[in-house]
Amino acid sequence: MDKSIETLRQKVREFATAEVAPIADQIDRSDTIPPALWQKLGTQHLLGITVPKAYGGEERSYFDHVIITEELSRASGTVGFSYAAHSNICVDNLYKHGTDEQRKKYLPPLLSGEHLGALAMSEPEAGSDVVGSMSCHAEKKGNVWVANGVKRWITNGPDAGVLIVYMRTADKKEAGSRSITAFLVERGMKGFSTGEKIDKLGMRGAGNCELYFEDCEIPEKNVLGEINQGVSVLMSGLNSERLILCGGPLGLMQAALDVAVPYANQRQQFGQPIGNFQMIQAKLADMYTQLEASRSFVYRVGKEFDNNNRTIGRDAAAACLFASQAAVQLSLDAIQVMGGQGYMNDNIPARLLRDAKIYEIGGGTNEIRRLVIARELLKAAAN
Repeated sequence: MDKSIETLRQKVREFATAEVAPIADQIDRSDTIPPALWQKLGTQHLLGITVPKAYGGEERSYFDHVIITEELSRASGTVGFSYAAHSNICVDNLYKHGTDEQRKKYLPPLLSGEHLGALAMSEPEAGSDVVGSMSCHAEKKGNVWVANGVKRWITNGPDAGVLIVYMRTADKKEAGSRSITAFLVERGMKGFSTGEKIDKLGMRGAGNCELYFEDCEIPEKNVLGEINQGVSVLMSGLNSERLILCGGPLGLMQAALDVAVPYANQRQQFGQPIGNFQMIQAKLADMYTQLEASRSFVYRVGKEFDNNNRTIGRDAAAACLFASQAAVQLSLDAIQVMGGQGYMNDNIPARLLRDAKIYEIGGGTNEIRRLVIARELLKAAAN
């Protein structure tokens, strides 16, 4: 790694150690990230990491973005997850597809931490098959689009000031995938409201809720990208989303080792540290190996993504698949090393396990990731 990346890592680690780790348990228990933390992240210039400097960003690489997500997740899985949803899934997509007017209006408050960002795609009956099953729709009336429907499982939804929302805008039978449009929706728009925060197993604090659109009037100027080309907007961001989300499992795995190794040195049984026993040593060795294998895979994909490698689709899915599974296993291993202590909610490993599980589901399930990988392999072989 070059020096600039290590400097960035150290900067984020110091920030996370001072500002995030001390409140990680509080965030989990209260199911709330303090709004002031977003402003601190903005002050650190971390909220627009891939946005050009002309629009207030840092103009750094997606690989750098992975490093930031990893270090924040090491301190708090919730903060890293919510950060990725804001800075990549919302901010990066808004920059890439927004007009100059949209960028100048929405990016400053998102990059400063004044506003939290979100993306709304999933619905009660539209998850993995969201393109085919989407029922939320918008109809053009004059100079506005009138939107109706319900979105569900929207990370950052309860607190977001700006959201990228996908709506059906043409007949699916006639237009197929060219029947969806992306819109920029602001909190407070007429006809737009949010439901109560959903109580989740993990990633508590990364608020999740339903969004309600009841004759919501979205100005024509708030179309993101082109009309009926929302699937192109969606698909163009999937690989970067999978890549950036990989930083989360890496951080959680490092956090698992951070607690398991010292505990194995300190915990005494049979008159000696449990770290002296070969079964504990084997578990720690396997944990370290899984982390480093995951880290190497994710980092390679990150660098290749920045170099526009053509196989990035299957590799991003594979890295996410591998790292997410490893994070769940390392969390379980940390619990096992710590025994009864690890099983208690007062200790970190239990939170790590609850947080890790979402990475096997969110951003595309591991089952969908396997389909993506296999389809690309078969297609490449056929050609």
